[in-house]
Amino acid sequence: MKAALFDFDGTLADSFAAITSSTNHVRQSYGLQPLPEAEVCGFVGYGLANLMADLVPGAPVDEAVTRYRAHHAGVMVAETRLMPDVGDTIRALARRGLKLAVCSNKRVEFTRELVRALGLADCFACVLGPDDVADRAKPDPAMLLEGLTRLGVSAGDAIYVGDMVVDVQTARAAGIAVWLVPTGSTEPNEPADRVLTSFAELLELLPGA
Repeated sequence: MKAALFDFDGTLADSFAAITSSTNHVRQSYGLQPLPEAEVCGFVGYGLANLMADLVPGAPVDEAVTRYRAHHAGVMVAETRLMPDVGDTIRALARRGLKLAVCSNKRVEFTRELVRALGLADCFACVLGPDDVADRAKPDPAMLLEGLTRLGVSAGDAIYVGDMVVDVQTARAAGIAVWLVPTGSTEPNEPADRVLTSFAELLELLPGA
């Protein structure tokens, strides 16, 4: 295995407090009551437009997205933290020579800022979002295929690590093996190639390039 590509929300980082905060900010701006984080989590993963359509019913989606992003820029760093074992594991994999990338449905400028703020920017060869592939969000495989191209590896030499059924669907469409971490916000309806016991298990499974 030469490369590993990662989802961000729920896989590398616990960003659900920030997502919930911004979602509720938008809901309240349209006169809707706030939702608990556990409920918001169930709708995360398919891109911001879908999140707003699902959780801010009746609002113009483009307008809701704009309000969300304006609010999110001010809270995302303070309300996002790495998942357990992620920092040490990612740094160790990078030292071993594995090519690493992030492929997230979050707006790419937000993901890149968070990766920097969390101290992992030097570990990833690229950080991608729908913005990099003509807004083709997961489960469209375009982002993963672009990641493979930028890393210079084939699908057979890489894995995609995620936490949700959308990650399984995306990896299958891209022809990449998919492993799920146990921190997911939903149970996958399709079997992954492996379900990890912890993020740190990657250290045993990926000895190096």
